[in-house]
Order: sequence, then structure tokens, then C-alpha cells
Amino acid sequence: MPRKKEIEKEKDIEIIKPPVLFSETQDLIKEIEKHLGAKLICYWNSVNGSVCQNDVVTFYEMLKDLGEQKELYLFVKSGGGDGKASLRIVNLLRQHTQQLYALAPLECASAATMMVLGADEIQMGPLAFLSAVDTSITHDLSPVDKNNALVSVSQDELSRVINLWNKEIKGNDHNPYQSLYNYVHPLVIGAVDRASSLSIKISKEILSYHLQDEQKADFISNHLNSSYPSHSYPITLREAQNIGLNAKALDKKLNDMLLDLNELYSEMGQKAYTDYDEYNGHDHEILNIIEGTGIQIYYQVDKDWHYRAEERRWIVMNDRSSWVKTNYQNGKLVSRPFHIR
Repeated sequence: MPRKKEIEKEKDIEIIKPPVLFSETQDLIKEIEKHLGAKLICYWNSVNGSVCQNDVVTFYEMLKDLGEQKELYLFVKSGGGDGKASLRIVNLLRQHTQQLYALAPLECASAATMMVLGADEIQMGPLAFLSAVDTSITHDLSPVDKNNALVSVSQDELSRVINLWNKEIKGNDHNPYQSLYNYVHPLVIGAVDRASSLSIKISKEILSYHLQDEQKADFISNHLNSSYPSHSYPITLREAQNIGLNAKALDKKLNDMLLDLNELYSEMGQKAYTDYDEYNGHDHEILNIIEGTGIQIYYQVDKDWHYRAEERRWIVMNDRSSWVKTNYQNGKLVSRPFHIR
């Protein structure tokens, strides 16, 4: 429960709350569906949101009453997250449609790239990009930075260290791992290798929903996992086509409508942080939005932050963050918590 002083702050200071633009987004979704001649599911993450396991339940809520569709379109804007969740989402989508089309007008990176691999066709706008799917992990035994915080380690980084070592001391029988273990724990190296194998496995499994050529699926999965010098390297339409993905350009009208929809979601997902004072504040940002005709589900942060000076760190207090479902019931617009456990 909040302390008396914090309660007084909430009374004195109005908490910043982002708008919920359900009517506006619904009107635009109906217009896009009319243009497509098929149903549309929208998946959008703010800069602080990510693909997560709870998204799978929200997708099911979207799809359960939809029935099987001949064609289904998926609009994706995300910086990535949990690849395993992407696999489960694709599994759900493919159960409800014969043909799945991914629409990517903007960022569609990492786990979001994995998600659109499950589409028969990826349509990309001029601003769109996919990314590599290699995984970096933060392990309990990871190295620490100057602030004593654990740092992430990727397979690509480890491989480059080993390759550089072998180039510099070619012919030397010394095992480079013996020196590397002084800086990176062996269990971390094993965990990173396992994560890399998982990324390849997930990508191949997702591609198998529509791509029967195993050799091509192997090439695409391995290429996305290990052929780029940066995890955030932007894979544009031309590069996507070059590596064998069935990608094509979004038509201008559709791209413009999706950018308009993104603008509405960006307004909903704007930063919504209220400062009570230098040690206390409240966060009310909307992170993830999933929407279809007649229904919108979003995850909204609703928690206080307190800076504990003696420990030099921020702690969360009064966390009431939750999913919220908005839809029509008996002709009335109803918005209520959507509980996921």
C-alpha cells in the first residue's frame, strides 16, 4: 500500500495518462480491411515493449471467434523479444488461415523477424527492415561492466574473438578457450551456443509452416543467425529477397494507411512518466497493442518508482500494471482488465 506521503503526491499531481484511440484505430482497420479484402490483425510494440509469452494469449483472444480464413494479414511493428513466443504466435495464426501475409511498414526486428518468417509472403514498405535473429544472453555468470551490472554475450562476439585469435597466432597449439575462460565463464559460453542453436531451430520450425524446401530453410535460418556483423543490421527489401525470402514491396496506399495506423499507436504508446519529485515518479506507458476488428487489447504499465538513495537504485512500488481489453458488448463500448497468469 502507498505511504501517506505518496498518497498526498498522487492527489496533488495529476498522473500523465496516454490516450486510448480505439474508435480511431478501428475506423482505420476497417478501411485497411476493405482495401485488402481480408481480415487484419495488428501487432505493435512501443520502444519499451517486446514480443512476450503473454502476447500468445492475447492473439488467441483475437482469433478464437474469427474462424478459419482463406487469407489473413498481420501488421507487425516491433523491435523483437522472445523468439519462442513468436513460434507460438505463428502456430496460432496458421491454424486460422490458409494464406498468411505479413505487412511490415517499419521496424520488424529480431523475434519480430522470426514472426514474419511464418508468412507465405512478407510485404515491406520503404521504411521497413528485418534484422538478424542471433541471440545474446545475460547469464547469472556473465561478465560485469564498470557499474557491476551483468552484460550480455552473443555467439557472434565469441566466434569473432576465436577467429581473431586463430589468425594472430596461426600454428600455435594453444587452445584459445583456455584464455577466454579467464574472462567469460565456460557455462556462459555453453549457454550462448545453446541460445544460438535455439534461434536456428525456431526459425526453421516457423519456415516449415509454408516452406517445404528444407535446404532453403536451413540456409535462411543459418544466414539470419550468423551472417551479419550486427544484430541490428537492417535487412531491407532487396536483401530479404536476396537471401530467399518471399518478400515484395507494399503498395503505396496500403503503406500510407499502415503508417497512419502506426501514428495512432505511437500516440497511445507515448512515454507517460509523471515526476512527483527527484526520488519518486509514476509510469503509465502502453507497451504492447494487439488489435483486430471490434477488439483491442493492450498492456499498460501502472506503477510507482522510488529511488532508494542508500542503495543507489530505483525500486518499483504499487505495481498495478495489467492487460486491458476493449470491445463492444451489447452495443456498448466496454474496457476492462484482461487477466493473464
